[in-house]
Parts: sequence; C-alpha cells; structure tokens
Amino acid sequence: MRTWRWLVAMAAAVAITTPLPAVAADGVTTVCRFDDARFTEISGMTYSQLHPGVLYLHNDSSGGPRIYAVDGRTCRTLATLTIEGIDARDIEAIGSGRDRKGRPVLWVADVGDNLDSWSEVRLHRVREPKKLRDRTLSSKTYRFTYSDRSHNAETILSDPNSLRVWVVTKQSARGRLYALPDPLSADRVNIARPVRREGAFVTDGSVSPDGTRYVLRDYVDALTFVGLPPGSDPQTVYLPLQLQGEAITWTPDGTALLVAGERDDRLLRVELPVELPVDAVMPSPSPTPAVESAPAQDPSPLPVLAGAVGLVLAAGIVIATAEWRRRRAPGAPRG
Repeated sequence: MRTWRWLVAMAAAVAITTPLPAVAADGVTTVCRFDDARFTEISGMTYSQLHPGVLYLHNDSSGGPRIYAVDGRTCRTLATLTIEGIDARDIEAIGSGRDRKGRPVLWVADVGDNLDSWSEVRLHRVREPKKLRDRTLSSKTYRFTYSDRSHNAETILSDPNSLRVWVVTKQSARGRLYALPDPLSADRVNIARPVRREGAFVTDGSVSPDGTRYVLRDYVDALTFVGLPPGSDPQTVYLPLQLQGEAITWTPDGTALLVAGERDDRLLRVELPVELPVDAVMPSPSPTPAVESAPAQDPSPLPVLAGAVGLVLAAGIVIATAEWRRRRAPGAPRG
C-alpha cells in the first residue's frame, strides 16, 4: 500500500475547514459553479439517460430523501426530486440503469455505515422522470447485506443498459467489489457477494453511458477499467485536488470524467489520458463471481489529524504530492 497516498487522503479529509492553495492539474477545466446553497455535501452524481446534458446529484447523509437534476453545462438546478417513503439514513451513491422494459431508472444507494453496524442497507430504484420539475417520486426498495459482515460503502456501479448493480466498500486499508444478485428480490434481504479486492477510501464510481468502461475514485485519483465489473486493464487518472472529493461520473460522450465534492462549488471536467482507449469495445459479460472466503477485519482507520499544526502539515503534504504527481509521466503503472 502506498503510505504517502493515504496520508494525503486523510489530510485532505480532515482539512475541510482550512482553505488550501490552488494547485493546477493538467487536463482539468472548471465546467461551471453550483450556486444552489443546498449543495454543501455533494456525495454522488450520475448522468441522465433521458435528458441530454443533465446530471443527477445528491448530498451526504444530511440531505434527506432528495436528488437534484442539474444542467451539466451551467450548473443550474432544474428540479428537486423527493423520494417518497424512504428513511434516507445515509445516502452515498447514485447510478443510472434500465428496467426490464428498457425504461431509464435511477438507483439511489442508502449504503453508508460508518460504524460497520447495520444488519442491512438499502437500494432504491426510481423511474427517471420524463419532465424535470419539482416533484415526488415513488420507489422500489431492495434490502441487502454482505456475505461476510457489515460494511461501510459510498460507491455503486450500475449497468446503464440493465438492472445489474455492484457495490464497492470503503475501508482504510482495502475495500472490496461486491456483486448484487440479478435479479434483486424486493421480498427478502439480498446477499452481496465479493468479487475482488479494491483500493482504500473508494468514494464513488460510475459506468460509462455506453456500458463499455467504468471508473472508481478515491480522494486522490481514479482508476478506469475496460468492460463491466470486474473489468480489466486498469489505468490511473489523476484527479484535481479537492478537500473531500466524493462524486464522479462520465460526460455524455464518454470521453472525459466529471467530478465534484463536498464544500466545493465547482463541477470539474477531467480529460482521460491518451493511453486510455476511447473507441467502443464489447461490454464484458455479466460475471458469475466466485465467492471469496470471509476477509479478515480491516485495520482501524488512521488517526485523525487535529489542531493547527496538523492542518499545516496536511496542506504541506497535499502541495508536495501535487508537485510529485505533475512530474510523473501520464499513464504510469499504479503502484
């Protein structure tokens, strides 16, 4: 594990209230800035399959059972969508899919579990509205748990062409990619089964609109994969520095990534490295994951930096790391 990388991640996470010097990143542009005062903790984001250029986003646990339709070119809020009859304990992710009749749907994932203690978490499926206006949406709820133990998660991956969904857990050492049953049952608790290990601190992910690639991000960078999960040929994409980057999705044409974060009013476009194939490839078949043995408990999270000295140190680490990353050749293998 790259210790420097996680030190930077934790430093960025705890330095939320301290402005850091702006550090330019290659291939990054600010698309627009959100002016909706409600967008204080953007935690998940996905693209619309019905409305070109529209994004759906949501806040963290304090945001309630609401998602927002936003113009992905101007950042203007187009509609507030309230999901009827759900608790919204800790909504952490959103994804785009299609039901068995081919109609676009949104998956809203109430999967946050900071204490790894919930006996079950929830996935809500709503039909994407044909008209964007403030309204209440009904949903179908699916309960699930993990085959080994309870986990915290902030990421789902959803196939835009079907009802297949995967979840990636967020841990301080290593997370895991889990496959949810296809089809999901609304009458019982579904079991998510492990597919493979992933990196630490995964905060969001997204499958490309054509279903041929997917991306996972953490606080520092992202990995793109060819095909549907578990994917292949991972490549690193360096992300702009954010105090708490927790949202990522694709541009409508799949040629770049869009990122957002908590306490950050920018919608950022990140160009893909030239080494990453952008021509259409055949989607990978839906995997039948082998069941892993129950993983050992992850180690305790890194100690939280505190006080003025800690914040100054965090800023220094972030700035030094940004300089190191800029000198590193694009597309270099991940350590």
